Amino acid sequence: MNPLLGISLKVLSALVFTVMSAILKTLTARYPVGEVVFFRSAFAIIPLLAWLIWQGALINSVRTKNLRGHFKRGFIGTLGMYLGFSALTYLPLPDAIAIGYASPLIVVVLAALVLREKVRAYRWTAVAIGFVGVLIMLSPYLSPSMFSGGLSSGPTLGAVAALAGAFCSAGAMIQVRRLTETEKTGAIVFYFFILASCLSLLTLPFGWRLPDRADLMLFVVGGLFGGLGQILLTESYRHADTSIIAPFEYTSMIWALLIGWAVFGDLPALTVIIGGLIVAATGLLIVWRERQLGLQRAKELAAASQRSSV
Repeated sequence: MNPLLGISLKVLSALVFTVMSAILKTLTARYPVGEVVFFRSAFAIIPLLAWLIWQGALINSVRTKNLRGHFKRGFIGTLGMYLGFSALTYLPLPDAIAIGYASPLIVVVLAALVLREKVRAYRWTAVAIGFVGVLIMLSPYLSPSMFSGGLSSGPTLGAVAALAGAFCSAGAMIQVRRLTETEKTGAIVFYFFILASCLSLLTLPFGWRLPDRADLMLFVVGGLFGGLGQILLTESYRHADTSIIAPFEYTSMIWALLIGWAVFGDLPALTVIIGGLIVAATGLLIVWRERQLGLQRAKELAAASQRSSV
């Protein structure tokens, strides 16, 4: 284990994914979201295949025992990607990414409801506080009139799409947890990119445009960055424990602020900053508390082992 390397890879993956989002944000202004999802997924397969071949794990990674499970994950994940990219069309980059932080909170709720995981009181408390942060982030985009035509407002539509995308991402993570019982990480990522490419291709009749040379290069780079980010993320967890790596997910907000300001001139609303900090703090609290409980259980097991050996 090399925690410093793991943290570095995690931070780098957050940067790569944020750059990818910025590239795709420029493209969603000119091309249908379904077309953007297709190119992002299709070109992401290239670095993934190169990585699997380099590891000598290509054959094992494409073998699967649960094609139906992959399809469920692919459908939910592709829908989440579609909604997330739609949000980028209407929202500043930092706002769209910050609202996406709701996803880990939703995972906790779904894990209790779907996977029947035991969720302790402190986690429910943290989730409740986190959702308050989400509501604060959404407050600039929501109004009493949103249900009587307010959704026609671009920013409001973007905020709703970002939140719906967070729900789908959480659902996809629950399905990934199920798949990890029988499937290798390479297979989970490989089949997701394949299915996302195929499912997004179904939107071809709905206004796809042939990209010019400059935009085609952006599509290629965006897709390659998507695949590279996934590889860096996967590798980061090989070198450090999840409890060490997970908090650095929130560095993506720093990258989003810098890139959003430098490229688009976007500055997030104060409510988005406050809400994002609340959500990030609750996520960090959950990670810290789980780590403390893990250390406590390890000490108890070690003590029990010593007593039994006496």
